[in-house]
Amino acid sequence: MSATSIIAGRRTAWAFAVLPILLALTVIGGVGEAGHQADARDLLPDGADSTVAAWLVDELPEETTEAAIVLWTADEGELGDPALDAIGAQADGDVVRSEDGTAVVTVVPVEAGDADQVGQRVDDLRERLRAEAPDGVTVQVTGPAGIHADLGKVFDGADLRLLLATMLIVAVLLVVTYRSPVLWLVPLVVVGLADRVAVVAATRALDAAGLPWDGTTTGILSVLVFGAGTDYALLLISRYRDELRTTTSRHRAMSHALRRTSEAVLGSATTVFLSVLTLLLSLTPATRGLGLACAVGIVIAAASALVVLPATLVLFGRWIFWPMVPRHGDLAAAERRTVFQRIGRLVSRRPATVVTGTLVLLAVLATGLAGIRIGLDQADQLLDEPEAITAAERLAESFPAGTVEPTQVVTRSPGGRVLDTVASTDGVASARVSASGAGITQIEAVLAADPGSADARATVERLRDALDDVPDTHVGGNEAEAVDARAAAERDLSVIVPLILGMVLLGLAVLLRSLLGPVLLVLSVVATYVAALGASWWIFTEVLGFTALEVKIPLFAFLFLVALGVDYNIFLVTRAREEARGHGSREGMLRALTVTGGVITSAGILLAAVFAVLGVLPLVALAQLGTIICIGVLLDTLVVRTLLVPAAAVLLGDRFWWPGRAGPPAGDVPDLGH
Repeated sequence: MSATSIIAGRRTAWAFAVLPILLALTVIGGVGEAGHQADARDLLPDGADSTVAAWLVDELPEETTEAAIVLWTADEGELGDPALDAIGAQADGDVVRSEDGTAVVTVVPVEAGDADQVGQRVDDLRERLRAEAPDGVTVQVTGPAGIHADLGKVFDGADLRLLLATMLIVAVLLVVTYRSPVLWLVPLVVVGLADRVAVVAATRALDAAGLPWDGTTTGILSVLVFGAGTDYALLLISRYRDELRTTTSRHRAMSHALRRTSEAVLGSATTVFLSVLTLLLSLTPATRGLGLACAVGIVIAAASALVVLPATLVLFGRWIFWPMVPRHGDLAAAERRTVFQRIGRLVSRRPATVVTGTLVLLAVLATGLAGIRIGLDQADQLLDEPEAITAAERLAESFPAGTVEPTQVVTRSPGGRVLDTVASTDGVASARVSASGAGITQIEAVLAADPGSADARATVERLRDALDDVPDTHVGGNEAEAVDARAAAERDLSVIVPLILGMVLLGLAVLLRSLLGPVLLVLSVVATYVAALGASWWIFTEVLGFTALEVKIPLFAFLFLVALGVDYNIFLVTRAREEARGHGSREGMLRALTVTGGVITSAGILLAAVFAVLGVLPLVALAQLGTIICIGVLLDTLVVRTLLVPAAAVLLGDRFWWPGRAGPPAGDVPDLGH
């Protein structure tokens, strides 16, 4: 007996529906998230100069404090003598006055601890300083302690907001799609449980593999599981509803639907699985962790859609579709007059015009890439600017730009020689020894250039050149880390992107048993990616005010757009191949468009909306990723899959399946004009 028959059988439906759900609840309730929580070093590329510097800093005698930089600024004009006296009393230590006379700064040690502890201490410091601040003077706290505290607050509850927003979006779109007050609950509950199991399983797998994870990892994982899992559910439920119109037995209908759907779902899941696994080749530990987590998530999403969901649907019977209950003998989906049938006929009449028009549209959108900038400044990493960031920006107006986050030079060589070299390097405003011990010296260099600027990057390179012949000496800190992250991102892009394309092309060739069709499908999703990136850059610069893309976004956007975007082509083309066996290649593609158009469009809109929900997290990088994928999925669903691919298939006919064959001999192909 086949697996599909077993799942759809009367006696075992309860087992396949209930037992996995009970197991999922047990896993979720009995096991918390595990794994190596990512720290700052896990975001740095292996072997980079800044990464080695960060590890060397850990070997210094343990510090029990973090530096909070306190900044007093005059609301108008310069700080007068009474204000300076009051500030001096507040500071209870040395203060530095800016050359323009409008600001005073000092460093206050804050006892180290976790984010909550540091946050509370910084809040207490801010409250005390503001209560005692002289009239006409604004006081703010920034520096490592201030940034540590504010970042902790920004992420409070972010994961829960993301999960709730994702579930709400999925629920609303499922209700709209099915127009049923009850049916939407089944896929939502099944996919929701799959998401929670995926988070637990993924973090356990990461722990076993020694890979890190953080809130960004689990956030993207949840979006992927909800998006892909709901897409698979939409495809299965659509086919199940069609089969219910051809048979009186819901068990037989599900068996047929599952047999026809499983090829597309497994093909899609395998493509995504192999694609995300390519992230294991990244130089950055956190990126490798994301790849493994997403691989675990896509397996669980597919298993839930092919095992738990079918059995659950069969248990409820036809009434679950109320009020639009499918009846035996109803008109088949392929014979119904729909908007996609009309689109198909338009495509069949003017395929060359449709191909040309869609390619021109994608090319126009791609022109938005002109002038694109890669690499976000630290101040631009968050959607909302906490006090530590605004204070850092104000401090840079009156003091050297690199005062808040100095570049760190860490060495095992004699510190005096290294300090002299650092201080004499062009672009370094000042340098001092900030810590020493265990044979290691840490030097803090304040750069004159603005953070994130080309001049700042050039200064880092000059420092490294000047210290190149000094043994065991490394340049770290934010600017150096940004330089190394950019280089690692470029390397990852050049290595991983070709592998993703190869994986997708191989998977399509095996699934479709052809070469020409898969090549065209891969080219179509690449064109979609370029167009989506160009259109998004216009939105980022003209609407949202973003100044650059985060360095990893081009790779992540390519991965998810290509891996997930090809899903809809798989759903369409596998159905076209099935239809071509009885109707010919050209008519088979048009019938496939008619049958799958509604469900794939619904799935695409849902996936686009789910990824757009990443914007509820406070990181600009995730908002950028969500926007690019949202636009790309909509382009793929509404333009590429609806118009470009069917038109290309109509133009090529049986050659689309070269060197294989999908339909009957050419003479048996129905006339497309009727």
